[in-house]
Amino acid sequence: MTQLPLRAQLASALGRSAATLSRLTGRGDGSVIGGRVGLMLEPDLLRQLARDKKLALVSATNGKTTTTRLIVSALLEMGEVATNAFGANMPAGHVSALSQGKEAPYGVLEVDEKYLPEVLDTTGAGVLCLMNLSRDQMDRAAEIWLLAQKWRRALSGKPTHVVANCDDPLVTWGASTAASVTWVAGGQRWKEDSWCCPECGGPLDRKDADWACRECTFHRPEPHWVLDDTFAIDRQGRRWQLDIQLPGLANRSNAVMALAVAEAFGLPVERALPRLREVKSVAGRYTTVSRDSRDARLLLAKNPAGWLEAFDVALGTSDGPDPAAAGLPPVRVAPIILSVNAQGPDGRDTSWLWDVDYRILRGRNVFVTGERRLDLALRLDVADVPFVLCDSFSAALAQQPPGHVDVIANYTAFQQIRQEFGRAV
Repeated sequence: MTQLPLRAQLASALGRSAATLSRLTGRGDGSVIGGRVGLMLEPDLLRQLARDKKLALVSATNGKTTTTRLIVSALLEMGEVATNAFGANMPAGHVSALSQGKEAPYGVLEVDEKYLPEVLDTTGAGVLCLMNLSRDQMDRAAEIWLLAQKWRRALSGKPTHVVANCDDPLVTWGASTAASVTWVAGGQRWKEDSWCCPECGGPLDRKDADWACRECTFHRPEPHWVLDDTFAIDRQGRRWQLDIQLPGLANRSNAVMALAVAEAFGLPVERALPRLREVKSVAGRYTTVSRDSRDARLLLAKNPAGWLEAFDVALGTSDGPDPAAAGLPPVRVAPIILSVNAQGPDGRDTSWLWDVDYRILRGRNVFVTGERRLDLALRLDVADVPFVLCDSFSAALAQQPPGHVDVIANYTAFQQIRQEFGRAV
């Protein structure tokens, strides 16, 4: 591996020291401040750190942290992997991650959708994984069609190999200028942001998973990989039972994307899949924590599409047989705690709550907390979902009977809940 120039070595070392100091003083995990210090001393540090690595970038509105973790787990079969495990997905976080893993031959970086063109241009990554695009933090990221357009421009003329979800029309459009693409039929449950053709603006006709524009030639590509319920079908037509530990249909989609990325690195399924099955939780997501005989499963949901997937996990709508259909006794429905903030990382605008169909929670004991609990309470009231309003997460948890409870929270609310449990999750 080529040695870094002296200035870059110094910037990297001081960045790592800043990160370590941040952790020791309890100010954070150091994944941002370390990169900021390094970039301040050497603005070209990200390019230099990425130069000799076989690098994959992962971007999407939902699931990029989990998919990054799955890809890393698979590639560990081949050697050490540098990654931004704590989700710091902008250039400062990337610098910190690559600096910490400076000797690793591989790198997998989660990248914020808005920053993807810049990071791709800077790092020259050989593989790019694109999974989904839906409305999220409109006050910061703006219209998602504009993001897809920026992706197209960033990929044009570059040798990067793209692994893309062809079930999402916006992702397909964004990836279609790439030199080579592995198309993955990973599914798209949230369709409210892709009823119109991004190429010409005409209506998209949909039939099952297939889609095509009614007014131009834009259509769903033929997939190389397919998610078929609990199976992944590879480009040779072989079926692989996923049986991963992460719950829900969205995570099975993430797993198929990860297998396709592993293939792009030359890692066969039979070596990658067992590694994916080892992943139990990701940065606290899906972890179950206990307090006073109450077992709380933590789920993260940041936007309408994410809430749809969180409901899928919490209500078990895609995992296991329906008890009534299978002639089994009904399963006791666990209570659910919902927590919403609107800080900077969440997006200040909470109008997206009105795009979430909360009626699915009728019949379940619902408790509402978070800094914007009144906004959420109004939305539930309009949806005719009874709820209990609580001043804090601790107060909401204290009202639960012994046993299981599901917790769905958006980003900063989720982090606050993790801190309440000592961030051991």
